[in-house]
Order: sequence, then C-alpha cells, then structure tokens
Amino acid sequence: MRVDQDDPVAAWKMHIQRLKKSMDFMNSHKFCSLEYKNSLGTNLTIELPDEHIWLGGSEYSAGGVEFIANMPTEEVFTLPKRTGVNGTAVSSKPLNYNGNLIEEFTLVFKEGKVVDCHAKKGEDILKKLIATDEGSCYLGEVALVPHESPISQSNILFYNTLFDENASCHLALGKAYSVCIKDSESKSKAQLLELGMNDSLVHEDFMIGTSDLTIIGTTATGEKIPVFKNGNFVF
Repeated sequence: MRVDQDDPVAAWKMHIQRLKKSMDFMNSHKFCSLEYKNSLGTNLTIELPDEHIWLGGSEYSAGGVEFIANMPTEEVFTLPKRTGVNGTAVSSKPLNYNGNLIEEFTLVFKEGKVVDCHAKKGEDILKKLIATDEGSCYLGEVALVPHESPISQSNILFYNTLFDENASCHLALGKAYSVCIKDSESKSKAQLLELGMNDSLVHEDFMIGTSDLTIIGTTATGEKIPVFKNGNFVF
C-alpha cells in the first residue's frame, strides 16, 4: 500500500503515473496478439479484439473526480478475443477458489476454449470451475503486472485473489469487462459479444507471471515488439 513511504500520497500519485505509462504503451501499439513464454511451461498466444482498451490504476467518476477503486493495485488489463487463445498456461501461484486451493495447474487452450487441464492439487475443483457455464471455459481478462511489484517481492500468499493477483501477470476465466472495449456504453450486449467479449457467471483470476516471463506483442502490420522481459515491462 506504500504507507511505509515518507509521503504515501505522493508515492501513490507516482505509482498511478507509472500505470498510466504502461497503459499508454499498450494502447498506442494496438497489439493484435500477445505471446507469452516462460520456463514453467507457459507457451500461450492471446489475440485481442480490434476495439480493445487497456485500463488500470485510477478512473474518473461521472462527475469528473479521479479515484482508485482497488487498493492495492499493480495491473493494467484488457480482455482477450474469446476464440483467440491458443497454447498452454501454467500457474505460478496457487489459486484460492471458494476456500479451496488449486495448485500447480496447467490449462490448454484451443480457439479460446480450455480443452485440457491438470492440477497437482484441486484438479476436480478446477474442472468444476471450468464447467460452471458456457463461458467459464474461456478467458475474460488479460492483466500485466511486473514481477518487481511490492506484493510479489513480499513473497506472501494472501489466499485472497484480490491481493494475490497484484503479485503476478494473470488471466481470468469467465466474464470479461465490457469497459475494455472502446465506446462499450453505446453498444448492445450482442454487439459486444460479436466483437469478442466473453460472458459468464464467474470471473476467476489466476497467476502465470514469473521472473523469466517474456511477452511479445504483434501489431496489425506484423511487427513484433517486446512487452515483457525477465518478468517486467521492457521500458
């Protein structure tokens, strides 16, 4: 929470500016896809909808007041294209789901859908989560968190996803946030789904970030641009 700093308010303002810098970097490149790789075995390509937006840090109320909805927060996030996820994602931290730990698990995706999964502990619970409804076997969020974040460096597992997700790059099974699509407020639910948004009763974040994670973004012109190296943003 940065309350150990000499001036916590100033530290938060600086932190929000860093998150905005990350957001601006991602939004300016308008990546069509991201490719993840690390030594745990994650080898995953995630396509992004044409009209996606990266968000994070502070927001503005209808009255124009800047506020931070989540504290702590270390992520910038968007939504994946529902049918555009392919490859393998390997968890880097346990997932606490309804009081049950799911540990050392692997998800295999094909055209967005989880087609296979394994876990050292809690595999049955993981399979029930994935089978919750039609959308729970697809991804609804892509979030980037530097490995050097304070929660990551603390090496504490809080057994609460709202805290633990701030330690690592993560993905979420289930519902996507419509605000991650440009001008979403003027679009119908059918239009949002057509653009690639996933819908589900669940939204469960799980961590895949590591100290050796690399992420390469591909633009509409086919240019490949490094996003993450050694677990952190390249800039």
